[in-house]
Order: sequence, then C-alpha cells, then structure tokens
Amino acid sequence: MAVIHELKCFGTQTGEGNPALVLLEGAQDIAERQAFAAQSGVSACVFVDRGDKQAAYVLDYFYPHARSPLCLHATLAAARVLLEQRTQPLTVRTAMRGQLLELSQAGDDVFISLRHQPAPSPELPPGLVQQLLNDEALELASAPVVASVGSPKLLLEVRDSATLLGLRPDLARITQWGKEHGVNGCYVWCRRADGHLEGRNFNHLDPAAEDAATGVAAGALTAHLQSALLIYQGSHLGQPCMIRTRLVQDTIQIGGAAEFAHHNRA
Repeated sequence: MAVIHELKCFGTQTGEGNPALVLLEGAQDIAERQAFAAQSGVSACVFVDRGDKQAAYVLDYFYPHARSPLCLHATLAAARVLLEQRTQPLTVRTAMRGQLLELSQAGDDVFISLRHQPAPSPELPPGLVQQLLNDEALELASAPVVASVGSPKLLLEVRDSATLLGLRPDLARITQWGKEHGVNGCYVWCRRADGHLEGRNFNHLDPAAEDAATGVAAGALTAHLQSALLIYQGSHLGQPCMIRTRLVQDTIQIGGAAEFAHHNRA
C-alpha cells in the first residue's frame, strides 16, 4: 500500500498554498495512477518510484485530467518529503521525459534546480491571443513568446493586475490550440507596482480548476526574462502563493514553502 503525504506548496502563510499529494511505494500502472489523481481532490499528484545511480528517484506526475511531463509544485512537495532525513541535495528524474532535477533546501524553503528546455515555435498571428483570452480589445504589454523548463507555456504579458484578474479566457480554445502546437496552456502575467510579478495559468477546461501556483510557468518566465523573480499567484482563488526563482549561470532555481497538511492519507 502506498504511503501518501499531503502538502501545500508555495503558500505565503502557514496553512496556505497549492495542494499536492506525494505517493511513495505505490506500484500502480499509469491507468490506475490517473484514476487515483482524478479522484484525489487536489490539483496534482506525484508518484515516487525508485531510481538508479544517476537519479535516486523517478517522479511521475498526474493532474486530475492528464499525466504531465513536469509539475513543479508537486516536485516541491516531493522534495520536502524526500529531504526530511537529508542535508545534501538530491537528484531525481522525471518519468515521461527523463529530465534531471536537483532538489535542495535553503532555510524554510525548498528549491528545484533545472535548465531551460527546447520549446515549440508556433506561429502567433495577429488576433490569436485576443481569441484565446476572449477579449478582442486586449492589448499586450510585450510580444507573446513560448518558453519552457520542461512543460512549454505561452507567456502573455498584460498591462496591470486589474486586466489580469478580469480575464475570462476561452479555455476550450486554449486547450485545442495547445494540443495542436505542443504547448501546455497560457500563462498570463503582469508587473506589479512593487516591482514583482503576478500571474494566472490557463491550462484546464474547468474554470474552477485554475492553478494557484504554477512553477513551470515561473521557470519559463525566468528563462525568458533572464532574471530572478518573485511571482504572486492565486490570491483571487483564496490560495495566495508566492514563487521565488533564481538564475545561477544556466541553471534556474524555483522555490518556495512546502508544508505538510496531512502526514499520511493512506
């Protein structure tokens, strides 16, 4: 029987954050894992399997609607569990694409180190973004771009928080466009008055499933802007989150809080 840990990740305060389940010693096949994730009631599950000499563990990610090549808030949760009895960084591998990740701790935060990954370069014709975001009058603050640290995102900068929070995108069109071009949704972001960033992720057909914190998008944005960032997300969902990123030469580090909500749900 799997040992199941429930954690909240990237929260700005104790008890807050994006929930994830970490499952250890679970031998389910892919279909069983997907069924479990669909019934889990949380935004992401990560199944932790034994690795090899190069990577101590393999992480297999599932959202309620699909298996994923990479989910960083679930990775953050797994890192907190796997580093409980360790002081040294730990190398793991993703199940779908074999991407190597380094997990480490710095004070109360957990960090994931990874590298910029190749991303699709789809044509972005005039009017496409307005169609995806369901706003014909929308003006972007910078040119749209696709970037990736393992799960490609279409990055769209809008002018302010009011515009960001007022978006009611065409989720079905975003999903269809993403499937056609190998892009995992849109990450819409803006620059706040305090110099930090704020974002929203659109990668689900159900508006109620909007992500409270999207680490892969924060990583993609860091790769695109070539800068360390502090990104806020999820406050309008009642789950305020904060993601810290750092840039160390060609390595991107994505981190934040990860705390146990329930130590074992098995």
